[in-house]
Parts: sequence; C-alpha cells; structure tokens
Amino acid sequence: MSRSPMIVRTLPALRRALDGFRARRVKTALVPTMGALHDGHVSLVRLAKRRARKVVVSIFVNPTQFAPTEDFGSYPRTWKADVARLAAEGVDLIWNPDVKTMYPAGFATRIVPGGPAMAELEDRFRPHFFAGVATVVGKLFTQVRPDFAIFGEKDFQQLQVVTRMAGDLDLGVKVLGSRTVRECDGLAMSSRNIYLTPAERQVAPVLYRAMKESATRLRAGDDIKAVLAGGAELITEAGFVLDYFEARHAESLAPIASVKDGPVRILVAARLGKTRLIDNLGV
Repeated sequence: MSRSPMIVRTLPALRRALDGFRARRVKTALVPTMGALHDGHVSLVRLAKRRARKVVVSIFVNPTQFAPTEDFGSYPRTWKADVARLAAEGVDLIWNPDVKTMYPAGFATRIVPGGPAMAELEDRFRPHFFAGVATVVGKLFTQVRPDFAIFGEKDFQQLQVVTRMAGDLDLGVKVLGSRTVRECDGLAMSSRNIYLTPAERQVAPVLYRAMKESATRLRAGDDIKAVLAGGAELITEAGFVLDYFEARHAESLAPIASVKDGPVRILVAARLGKTRLIDNLGV
C-alpha cells in the first residue's frame, strides 16, 4: 500500500516539515511542477529519489509565466490523480501553495534573467515567460532550500535559465536535468498534449522525426542552413505553424555556424491547431 505524502499549503507548515528533515541531516531534492503529472514527471521524481533521501514535489500553476492570451485558466488540473501518482512513487512531501501565499498583497519583486533567457528562442515568442519562471523558481528554492532540484530537458531553455540563475545567485542548489520521456511514436510527453485532437495527435510526432533526421544529417557533415531549412519544411508541410527550428550551442544557446562549434542542441517550437508544442534533441 502506498504511503501518502505529507501535503502542506502554508509557509509555516513547510518550514516545520523541512526542519524535521534537516534535523535528520538528510539530503533533500525538489521537483517543481504545475501538476497534471505524467510519466515524464515520474521520471523526475525517480531521479530525485536516487539523489536524495527526502523528495519534495511542488504543485503550483504559476500565473506570472502566462500571458493574458495563454491558458492559465484552462491549464489541466488533476489534483487527486497527481497525489495518487506521487504516493505510489514514495514522495515525502507535496508543497501546494495558493497564489496568495506565493504572491501576497504588495508583492513587488521579480527576477529578470539574462544569458540563456535572451537567446531569441522562447523569449522571442513569450517575452514574459522567463521572468515569471525565474521568480517562482527562485522563491521555491528559498522556501524549500533543497540540495538538488530536478527539471526535465524537454523545456531545455528553461533548464539552462534556471541552472544559470541558481549559480549566479549562489542559491546553493544543484540543478539536474533529466532526459525527455517520449511516447512510443516519439512525441515528448507534456501536460498540454491533452489539447491535441485525435487527428493532430497523429501528426504531432513529425516534430521528433524532423529533429532526428536533421541531427543525423548534421552529424554526417551536411550544411547547417540546408539541414534546418529541410527540417522546417517537413514540419510546416505537416500542418504546423512554426515558431522556430534552430541548432544552438547546448550550453549557452548561442547560434552556431557548424557542429564543430558544439555541443549542439536542436530546438523547435510550433503550433498545431490550438496547441503549442516545444521539443529539443542533442546532436
């Protein structure tokens, strides 16, 4: 029978629980999420359990990373199923604050990251996004004070932004990336995949196919501009509206002229119907 995690919703309760962990001098790992958990999130929890004795999962749909035109109100919320999943994985604590706890009246401070947050990828299409992410993750790091924090590689630019922030601000957290978990046909698992219609779901794996074919061509020495143009054409012909299909330096996210400038990461974002999908693949 699964052991139920401790569920805390106030900062005093969180501090009491964490003080209990620290009294035992055990390492703690944090897995930040917005809920609607899937097997990709489970893989993050399992990595956290390999690195630390105590695992905290936060579930908070963060309003500051959504633009007014985005899906904050309709973002999937599956609380009971999420708790059951985390119980089955042996998570120790679920941190589930409400918006007023995270952003109390008069809240006036935010973190505005630079570096990889200004790579002209996600930031070009969602200029509000990384300040919202950095601020909420900064708060989570100071609230939980974990030894490790686990993020998925699917949101690769986000992973680089958070890693840089933790280092630049001396937050004392080791940020670890976990490989992207995919469906059998290659589609990266995402809470937003439920927005896809059945017909769109059949088309969605084209993103992964385009990245794989492009990575193979780049490793073979093909011209980078020609390779990216071919991948973009494959994606748009499948019915996507493409935001970007780029090959970047895997650490700085700076543009590259050749795979010799690497390590290289292919990054893509595209809309299929009403759903915006992002993905990436190492070369």
